[in-house]
Amino acid sequence: MTLENEINQREFKSDYHKLVVSILFTGNWMFQKQSNIIKKYGLTLQQYNILRILKGQYPEPATINLLIERMLDKMSNASRIVDRLEKKNYVSRFICKKDRRTVDVLITDKGLELLNEINKCEEKTENKFTTLSKSEIKILKTYTTAIIKKKEGKLEH
Repeated sequence: MTLENEINQREFKSDYHKLVVSILFTGNWMFQKQSNIIKKYGLTLQQYNILRILKGQYPEPATINLLIERMLDKMSNASRIVDRLEKKNYVSRFICKKDRRTVDVLITDKGLELLNEINKCEEKTENKFTTLSKSEIKILKTYTTAIIKKKEGKLEH
């Protein structure tokens, strides 16, 4: 099926416009697929993102500011997300020893176990959603990296 058929649009005003719509459409599709996997574990994608960041920091803690900087969804409220994760015992929060004004967040063993379980599920489902060859994936990564590198100050008006 083509993009035109998927969104019921006959033509685009330019190749660039079609590219943008295609990237948005594909991103939304991938977002939904990932979201469906994560929902099975009682998490949102934002909560999952924070757990992944904390796992990358582990065994070192992270500050809320570091989480905000590294989150994919910059509009998320990291403090509230950490509150919810703490209630589920996936993270623990404590006062930073170096700067008592700062709160450190650390992923718990329960949080690490949950991520390992999710990773196993993702590995099983990854091949079902991947229609690209390894070389196509590498090329696409190169292009998306180029877009990300050029985004600074050029896409925002």
